[in-house]
Amino acid sequence: MCGICGYISLDNDNAVHESVLKNMCRTMRHRGPDDEGYYVDANAGIGMRRLSIIDLSTGHQPITNEDGSLWIVFNGEIYNYRELRNRLESKGHRFSTQTDTEAIVHAYEEYGEDCVTHLNGMFGFAIWDKNNRRLFLARDRLGIKPMYYWVSGDRLYFGSELKAVIAHPDVPRELNPIALNHFLTLEYIPAPWTILKDVKKLPAGHTLTFQKGKCDIKQYWDIGYQQMPKTDEECIEALTSLIKDAVNLRLVSDVPLGAFLSGGIDSSTIVSFMSELMSEPVKTFSIGFGDRTYNELPYARAVAAHFGTDHYEEFLEPDILPMVERLVGHLDEPFGDFSIFPTYLVSEVARRHVTVVLSGDGGDELFGGYDTYIAQSYADRYYQYLPRPIRQGVLPALMDKLPPQPAKKGLINKAKRFVEGGALSPSLQHTRWMTFMNDKDKNQLFNSDFRLTMNGNTPAALIENYFSRVSHLDPLAQQQYVDVKTYLVDDILTKVDRMSMAPSIEARVPLLDHRIVEFALNLPPHLKMNSGRTKVILRKIVENRLPDVILNKPKEGFSIPIKHWLRGPLNPLMMDLLSPDTIKQRNYFQPQCVAGWIDEHLNSKANHSHRLWALMVFELWHRQALDNVNVAEKESI
Repeated sequence: MCGICGYISLDNDNAVHESVLKNMCRTMRHRGPDDEGYYVDANAGIGMRRLSIIDLSTGHQPITNEDGSLWIVFNGEIYNYRELRNRLESKGHRFSTQTDTEAIVHAYEEYGEDCVTHLNGMFGFAIWDKNNRRLFLARDRLGIKPMYYWVSGDRLYFGSELKAVIAHPDVPRELNPIALNHFLTLEYIPAPWTILKDVKKLPAGHTLTFQKGKCDIKQYWDIGYQQMPKTDEECIEALTSLIKDAVNLRLVSDVPLGAFLSGGIDSSTIVSFMSELMSEPVKTFSIGFGDRTYNELPYARAVAAHFGTDHYEEFLEPDILPMVERLVGHLDEPFGDFSIFPTYLVSEVARRHVTVVLSGDGGDELFGGYDTYIAQSYADRYYQYLPRPIRQGVLPALMDKLPPQPAKKGLINKAKRFVEGGALSPSLQHTRWMTFMNDKDKNQLFNSDFRLTMNGNTPAALIENYFSRVSHLDPLAQQQYVDVKTYLVDDILTKVDRMSMAPSIEARVPLLDHRIVEFALNLPPHLKMNSGRTKVILRKIVENRLPDVILNKPKEGFSIPIKHWLRGPLNPLMMDLLSPDTIKQRNYFQPQCVAGWIDEHLNSKANHSHRLWALMVFELWHRQALDNVNVAEKESI
């Protein structure tokens, strides 16, 4: 696992400087504390920071081919590299290391840009072809590993993190209002946008070729139709085999490894297969909270006891103020998902004992685990037949009068979100649990002059575009496809990558093996959700593996009681970041709107925690990135 970066300058009067490249690399020291390496010629500079996982002694990057014409820097893991290496050696390629990195550069020699289709893994890599003055960038199918870039004329700059790209003095730092609109709606910024104008994310499953000043971006993978087994029993058997193989592939490591264990069915499934495949007890790691409605430690303990794991856990108290600025700095962009805190802390706990962890991320998207899928099913069958005035007027007005419940999930809280979703268009109703600021809210919030710069690029248009690609699929599969392409890659996987890399630990996600993704989204709907029961096929697979308490527990999600903390330990920070003077000075938002949300939240008239936290994160990011107050970067350097 590494952080990679580099820049290409095809203008011979604008040579590449190694000192600038090293500065770009140093911003990602946390991604690779074990080693660094560089390749520089007149037109290209590529560099890396390495967290040593495989081939500890000879895995130094950049790595070249036999004649030194191709150079690669690579972030990630290729799980089928041994099989790929054998195939390439049979074709005459000569290897000088045991690394998976070298397998990629020889695959590029053999297959060209199609080399990515031969890789099973998580990756972001760059190959510089010095003879043809060509740069090739690639990102894995699901977007587990990141890739940022900026292009201007004959120059291209890239990096695993945004901070590496903007460390180059040529790259401008100008706020992207379209990205800000997406962030405040979704709590993340979907690809290809970033919070800075002209800096882009390479979308998942895409490659980029830069040659002669032209940038060619291609999609090499999507979730297509697949012929499925004929019976439910055959589907269960096939998926069991796929999961077992995916877990087994991700156990390859020359350093200690373990697993995140939340107590949910996904992470528990991973631990169950690890326990079967490993010769020693699995090391498992969990985080708990004082508020029992947020605390899943008893479930994690039950799984740990069931499999006899070597279990470590930590209790998260609300003294998180010191880490807020540091974590926002690691994120590079505004990012509103509260669960960055437990994800970072469980990674920190794990790093004391291992260097690699396996995680259960992806199970909800693949097997129909989210509340939104259940909500949409009920809406389609029953709710939509209510008269429109009741759905869009009477019931929303009634829900607005009900105060929010203090618990993480409760009947009133769920009813509020369900009714909110019922007022949306059919293609957007499934996002009811994932949309945190609607158009009415933003019309009140945004300064009128700033609102004019959005140019109609809305989150709704993004979602509807993805729906249009899979209109031939059943409704549940359509929703899953949209979530894989948006929420999974730009929220869940972004969070896991940044928060695991912050304490220098590698997180692997077996359920997002592309073979499992393709299989799962082609399953018949009744094997994913049936009569309000989610993850039907996954429960069948593990019904004799996991304790009953895990199989029957409701979904909770990996979150924190931040709505309470904004009234307590985070209140001073909120009042500072969102003061009327600060809001007025920025000139993006209406101060009276923000002040009203704060007052309603502090007096428990409404739960504005998502809105307020998003605004706090944005202000912190603004101070760090645009006002040159980057605490996290200073600490890492």
